[in-house]
Amino acid sequence: MANTLLTLLRKPLTNSLLSKTNNISLTSLYIQDVKYLFSKASLGLDGFSQQSEKIKLQLNNIADKFREKMSEYVTIDSKNMIFTEDLKNMVHLTENDQDIQLTVEMLKKYNKQNKSLRFGNYVFGPVVMRMFYVHNKPDLALECFKSEELTGIFDQHISFQLLLDLLYENQRYQEMLDVFQIISEKQLEGQKYPKNVIVLILAACYKLNNQESLDWALKLWTQLSEVGHIPMRRASTFCAGLAFNQGKPDIALEILSSVRNQNYTTVRNLKVVALAEIGRLDDVIPILKFVLSDDTPQNENVHTFNRDVLEKVKQAVSKSNNPEITLEFNRVEQMLIKQGHVSQTSLDEQLCSEIQRPPINRDFRAQQNFQPRGFNNEGFQQRPRRINYQRPGLSELV
Repeated sequence: MANTLLTLLRKPLTNSLLSKTNNISLTSLYIQDVKYLFSKASLGLDGFSQQSEKIKLQLNNIADKFREKMSEYVTIDSKNMIFTEDLKNMVHLTENDQDIQLTVEMLKKYNKQNKSLRFGNYVFGPVVMRMFYVHNKPDLALECFKSEELTGIFDQHISFQLLLDLLYENQRYQEMLDVFQIISEKQLEGQKYPKNVIVLILAACYKLNNQESLDWALKLWTQLSEVGHIPMRRASTFCAGLAFNQGKPDIALEILSSVRNQNYTTVRNLKVVALAEIGRLDDVIPILKFVLSDDTPQNENVHTFNRDVLEKVKQAVSKSNNPEITLEFNRVEQMLIKQGHVSQTSLDEQLCSEIQRPPINRDFRAQQNFQPRGFNNEGFQQRPRRINYQRPGLSELV
């Protein structure tokens, strides 16, 4: 796939293809700015808020005195240590900018202390990043992530994900790409390209929606292909959507070919609109028909096409001046509408819809029915546990 994509990138478009792609409306997919990419629950933010309320209730009577004591402990001449429990409590007690700054100073001192004195397995990176996220502090989160005084604190995949998602929420897309350069050099747990991080980075490229971001995304995509990394479906659709928006439907189709399940709603819609854009209407009609043929009483999930996608197909059909194709498309379109297979949600909205939970990881550990080691909402490492995977319904795959 990498070689084919490289060939496409190096091969100049034919005049006929140029005439078609130059007329693409770059706003057809790029319409809405959806605020969140990963849901709060999937990032552990709900759990963090619950824990904060619990600790605030427990320390209600002594919270102010505790803050005063910690403020004394972080002074330059203080010889008092910052213990794990102190920092845990302060992270969850934060209510204003002063509290957050105190927490950062405590974290810096904590990180300087003799690490041999730490006997627990508490990891502060994800918890502190959740604090930044809850209080919407992208600048401070970025500053701390880059701080030499906090080296090693945020070296976890979930911390990367939280930081990038916070930047995404604040539409700091270019800074997301800059952060990725730092992340890719760390190679934690032998991974240079964490899957959720790749999703966020390609989402940033999609949102930037310019030629530079497309070049950046395709370079990354080629690197992923060369090392055998298989991006998650959402990463693939972001990259393909960006290629389409930038007038490269042929590249979009090549990227979509890497998705294992071609019947995902977003994949199917992108494939249809890209094929229509390059005049492959003979290939579009069977895809539209398949949704109708798959509409059985046993199938509880309704397969849909986005309204804006069908409109673009209709425009391509009209330009084709082919009576046979026009007749067949009109017939199929009416059946799709009648049977409820047309979604009023735009393709852009669907591409950027909130990810409710991490997609199934089908790597070796998943095949062994073990959940990868991670960090819970309170910062403790979770031990692997056996889980039973179920095939998600189509409504979960949108």
